[in-house]
Amino acid sequence: MKRNTKKYIFLCFCLILGLLASCAPKAKEPQARSYFDWFDTASTVYSYAEDGEEAFLANCKAVAAVLEDYHRLFDIYYEYSGVNNLCTVNRNAGKAPVKVDVKLIDFLEYAKELYTLTGGELNIAMGSVLLLWHNARTEANDGGEALLPDPSVLSEAAEHTDISSLIINREEGTVYISDPQMRIDVGALGKGYAVERAAEALYDRGVTGYVLNIGGNVRCIGERPSVGGWITGITNPDKESDEPFACRVTLKNVSCVTSGDYERFFTVDGKRYHHIIDKDTLMPAEHFSLVTVITEDSGLADGLSTALFCMSYEDGLALLSQIKNAEAMWITPEGEKYMTSGFEALLVK
Repeated sequence: MKRNTKKYIFLCFCLILGLLASCAPKAKEPQARSYFDWFDTASTVYSYAEDGEEAFLANCKAVAAVLEDYHRLFDIYYEYSGVNNLCTVNRNAGKAPVKVDVKLIDFLEYAKELYTLTGGELNIAMGSVLLLWHNARTEANDGGEALLPDPSVLSEAAEHTDISSLIINREEGTVYISDPQMRIDVGALGKGYAVERAAEALYDRGVTGYVLNIGGNVRCIGERPSVGGWITGITNPDKESDEPFACRVTLKNVSCVTSGDYERFFTVDGKRYHHIIDKDTLMPAEHFSLVTVITEDSGLADGLSTALFCMSYEDGLALLSQIKNAEAMWITPEGEKYMTSGFEALLVK
């Protein structure tokens, strides 16, 4: 996988600013430990629990073990010794079922559930289309010629995005892609899902008062001791503004995930093309510049932020009405903001 270091430093910097903004003048600064090994991003574990260094390092080790495991399972570019991962599954498309870890089966079944919930807006079977955009963006950003994917090639790739071609056999412990040209890409869901499993590992250890920031996916474990919540800034998508945050919200025991058009993109003939692709147009979605979702489960928040980004505001509200305790904010390219009432209630006035 490739790493965009500037993006990750910016994401971490924004979160740290938001976290520090919640500190009382004499509050003790949190313990923090950062990693740069998983999901092509920076990962930081914060403890406000005032636990000792030994306990903190043990908890970090538990988080690291989970993230490392899912990083390997979800990697679509590289295989690892002793692991059958999504890269293995993709390379065996149309050839043979692949025996995989039950954790990967659990994830893929969850991804199929979210496909149904979102009316196909979250589709991990879009890999053949997303790869064309990934290659074009990489070529342009690495100094090559900036060109859009050929529309006819995109259309052909879109013929191979039927998630029913992903065949999961839980009894046999296998995964099979029946369409030889279909590819799985879990970039819209995998990281959030892994973060939630890391949060579960901390809950199982009886931990509270922690914050996980995995490449901008924020998961608050419990509450901040003696304060109740953390104030976190949501990045302003308008990079010409002097205000770094679109708003600030108070979080406790929830996840906060943002999808935006301002970080992973390339420019062709003066126009920016970002990485969130609309399944209907096969082009970058144009409804919004930013969508932030706040809900307890980080995997759900991750998937919803992408799905809502590709839907109209009205359709997004209808989707959220089916989901308990999920709140969202939308910002249009013109700077207009829309929020659910629950999101608005979390704003720092």
